Amino acid sequence: MQDVYQKTLSQKVVFKGIGLHSGRASTINVMPAQEGEGIVFKRIDLNENNLIKANFKNVCSARLCTTLENNFGVKVSTVEHLLAAFYIIGIDNALVEIDNEEVPIMDGSSKDFLNILKEIELIEQSKKRKFLKITNKIELIDGKRKISIEPNEFSLEVNFQLNYKNKVIGKQKNTINFQKDDLSDVSNSRTFCLFEDIEKIKKIGLAKGGSLDNAVVVDTEKVLNKSGLRNTKEFVNHKILDLAGDFLLSGYRVFGKIDCYQGGHELTNLFLRKIFDQNPDYQIIELEDYKISKKFHSLSQKIAVNA
Repeated sequence: MQDVYQKTLSQKVVFKGIGLHSGRASTINVMPAQEGEGIVFKRIDLNENNLIKANFKNVCSARLCTTLENNFGVKVSTVEHLLAAFYIIGIDNALVEIDNEEVPIMDGSSKDFLNILKEIELIEQSKKRKFLKITNKIELIDGKRKISIEPNEFSLEVNFQLNYKNKVIGKQKNTINFQKDDLSDVSNSRTFCLFEDIEKIKKIGLAKGGSLDNAVVVDTEKVLNKSGLRNTKEFVNHKILDLAGDFLLSGYRVFGKIDCYQGGHELTNLFLRKIFDQNPDYQIIELEDYKISKKFHSLSQKIAVNA
């Protein structure tokens, strides 16, 4: 069942952890928000100019994580796993209070966020949810990386392919429909890196909080985490998780079929900018009724173009 109306939380939820890149302890309070507000971060360690809208136009860096910045230079980073949790569970409006610049990495996936969020009631609000519906194929090619989206009747489907020289990761691909499929493997899949890249990453001031507790680390022969992988496609599934979080920065849930090869945060942000530059190729719609079963879709829709 695809929700027609916007949703927010019924109560405050608190998450505490360490920032993957800053290495600093971080606390976030996820608060209910009014309909139509979307997702807004609030830096409560600052007294003014501390609101940052979760929007693709506010992405100032997509190097190894997604970082947002407002017009006053105030930033919040590593937002993608929390946003992916919001996408999966169906939260449209939330105020996220945070006491420093980076969202805690938790276990490196969206699992910890979702485990708590699933325990609280979500409130259905009076305004209808708006969807980004793709009407014509849009494609972006950047060297060997490429991503496209084409029409897909009233669901989001992601086909993602990875191709690493590292033989442990190798070639992986998976296709996930966010309306039809079990998303457990996607939401539980952790961020990953190559052991050989760790020192390079730390030299540029990142991954100060990284460990085997919040990332999968791979050398030339094996996964270094004692517990191994959580699922056989954990690498590509994590990329799909990242993509879902980054796509929520569009401000909408999406109806379309995405094909992505060797993508990441930077490519997704460039792609969102291209999509919204191509007005004839999408519509913003509201749904009157939407039902999904394994065999059919039943839908009546009200279209509010560019609402």
